[in-house]
Amino acid sequence: MDSQACHRESGVLAGIGPVMRIVAVTQRVMVVPEYGERRDCLDQAWPAFLAKCGLTSLALPNVLEAALALCEITKVGGVVLTGGNDLEQCGGDAPERDAVEFALLDWAQKRELPVLGVCRGMQVIQRRFGIDLHRVEGHVARRKIIRVEGEPREVNSFHHFAALESRPPLNTWAIADDGVVKAVRHGTQPITGIMWHPERCRPFLSADVELFREVFRVQ
Repeated sequence: MDSQACHRESGVLAGIGPVMRIVAVTQRVMVVPEYGERRDCLDQAWPAFLAKCGLTSLALPNVLEAALALCEITKVGGVVLTGGNDLEQCGGDAPERDAVEFALLDWAQKRELPVLGVCRGMQVIQRRFGIDLHRVEGHVARRKIIRVEGEPREVNSFHHFAALESRPPLNTWAIADDGVVKAVRHGTQPITGIMWHPERCRPFLSADVELFREVFRVQ
């Protein structure tokens, strides 16, 4: 694994160090019955990974009005749709998260801001553009060989639902041997989806860092 760090400064404020592009990051919903709570949470690996990419993460609540307001106030430079929680149509129990993420995708599209969806996040993108999801087997593994732009690559895989096809405006650029679509790009807009989890790799992989830097236009 490649441990190359790709952290570049985009500016400095006196006394507080580098200033990096801010990206909005969605969170999973955890239901805690003993307290009667629905909690938002984010793996601490996400802020660390994004920092390696020259990005600062802004964790968004799964409260629609608050999430959109935060994006407007902070003038975020893009959106990361993270993994965790199945979509409600796939049996998931976090409809408030579905509402937030579909709205964020629409919000970013109207402003031509980049979006990168990871695992569930890619499924949100696929559903927004009318791609059906199906239950799949054999896609929960720490190591899985797929083809990325025709070349073999080892990635992780932690999902039970996926698409078996793509169509315009989404183009497939990574696929598994069984035909499961593993990455998509929008043909004309800065929207990208991947089914593997870059934040779960130790050390972080340079290919993933470069992908995020490219999508979010980090100079």
